[in-house]
Amino acid sequence: MQLWIILLIIFGGFIIFGLLYDWVAKKKNMNTDFQGGVKSLNEAKDIYAEKTLEDAKGKIGNNGKW
Repeated sequence: MQLWIILLIIFGGFIIFGLLYDWVAKKKNMNTDFQGGVKSLNEAKDIYAEKTLEDAKGKIGNNGKW
């Protein structure tokens, strides 16, 4: 089987899955708030940055040994 046929089947499957999900969500009046994940991601990035800076500060203060 040729590669473009396999890719077409995979891409078509994703499109069909998306359409079915959208149809079911509208039918059940589901709230799909994707911005909530973005908000928690920003908080997680801040925590990760602070933790990384604290680790770097601790390593530098340890006689310069990493």
